Amino acid sequence: MIVYLNGEFLPLAEARVSVLDRGFLFGDGVYEVIPVYAGRLFRLQEHLHRLENSLKGIKLQNPLMEKQWVKILESIVSRNNGGDQAIYLQITRGPAKRDHNFPENIVPTVFVMTDPITVLPPSNGVKAITRVDTRWQHCDIKSISLLANILLRRQAIETGGVETILIRDGNAMEGAASNIFIVEKGIAITPPKSQFILPGITRDLILEAMQSAEMPCQEATISENQLRSADEIWITSSTREILPVIRLDDKVVGKGKPGQIWSQVLHIYQTYKQTLYG
Repeated sequence: MIVYLNGEFLPLAEARVSVLDRGFLFGDGVYEVIPVYAGRLFRLQEHLHRLENSLKGIKLQNPLMEKQWVKILESIVSRNNGGDQAIYLQITRGPAKRDHNFPENIVPTVFVMTDPITVLPPSNGVKAITRVDTRWQHCDIKSISLLANILLRRQAIETGGVETILIRDGNAMEGAASNIFIVEKGIAITPPKSQFILPGITRDLILEAMQSAEMPCQEATISENQLRSADEIWITSSTREILPVIRLDDKVVGKGKPGQIWSQVLHIYQTYKQTLYG
């Protein structure tokens, strides 16, 4: 694998960062994950816009111009044989003396790598659990400080599930590493953007696609009771796309199988990808 680190393309085994890097010491940085289909970056502008917002959220200036990002990302794709990939990019505040108060003039660390995406067949449904949202107050920043998310997601894995849906003040927010939708009386609902959820790129695309197809959908608060009585539940992300949840906390969701609206939306989503990338 060829990666990018601070201006150089090099083999992953040769990539090195300082032990004084604030990303290592404090988790002081942000990241993005960008899907690549048929060698082409998917929804790149939206991902770069979210990256910019995350950087502003931690008071770190973007170290690269948009055209520089495009050149680097396209080069990473081609240097790793194109096809379907998932690009991971990370920006930390850079190396400095360990101090909670960060210096003003240090050079950020920029790292980009990629992994192949395995195209999965349509899901037969997955299991999820619910837990109290113990994360911080700025979940809209795509921070590399993910320990709370990791521990919450791990609880799902240990119970045979794939995701933990987070409950805050009686309302469903999102998954530990995903956004959520429910279907209630034929309407797809996802929580509105706020500081407590990550503004998902796949989430936004699903809303756009459903609106274009004139399918009922809306952004609205989802109570815990609504979640538990939903006809369908989906979890969405850039790499997992749209997964139907058929069991929640060991209770059957809907009819215990992927729902009809999920099937329609998945078809629309895959058609959109084929239209763009063949």
